[in-house]
Amino acid sequence: MKIAIIAAAGKQGSLLVKEALSRGHQVTAIVRSEDKANIQASKVLVKDLFDLTYEDIKENDVIIDAFGAWTPETVGLHQTSLKHLADILSGKANRLLVVGGAGSLYVDNEHKTRVMDTPDFPADWKPLASNMGAAFEALQKRNDVNWTYLSPSANFVADGPRTGKYKIGKDKLMLNSKDESMISYADYAIAMIDEAENAKYIKERFTVVSE
Repeated sequence: MKIAIIAAAGKQGSLLVKEALSRGHQVTAIVRSEDKANIQASKVLVKDLFDLTYEDIKENDVIIDAFGAWTPETVGLHQTSLKHLADILSGKANRLLVVGGAGSLYVDNEHKTRVMDTPDFPADWKPLASNMGAAFEALQKRNDVNWTYLSPSANFVADGPRTGKYKIGKDKLMLNSKDESMISYADYAIAMIDEAENAKYIKERFTVVSE
């Protein structure tokens, strides 16, 4: 399989590249600048996400969007970047897999209260969660794109262990056997590449939690 990974030099992107390569896939690592191009991959494309065209990515079966923006000035890019990718993949057979957020997951069975709506949700994280949530809502309305959105657990641990074990849910925040909502970046990468291979959640969101 041919897989392109956007923001491949980031913490999550680099683990996605490593996981995909370990399974024998042809991986195109897409990075924004030359200083980030020193990455092990089948191919490296140096190009800003907003400058990508369909011609740049058309040979890939799956495109994984691992873009992240964290400052108050840049969090809005989650909406514009995802719209750009959806637009260039509109009507195409290629799949778009998105490294999503946990803030838009629900905490109740009625699907009325999201994680970001709960009283204890950190105020500092609200702009990021709100923008990622809005980007997801817009993506949900796209019937012209073969998208899949993978939300992590509430505690998304960058340096957590690679256990190779995880449980899957849909739109509700999950807890593991220790009553914790946690997944490591490494196990999340396994889940994402599993979905790239198995295509179980076309035009759907799902979530994962550690066992």
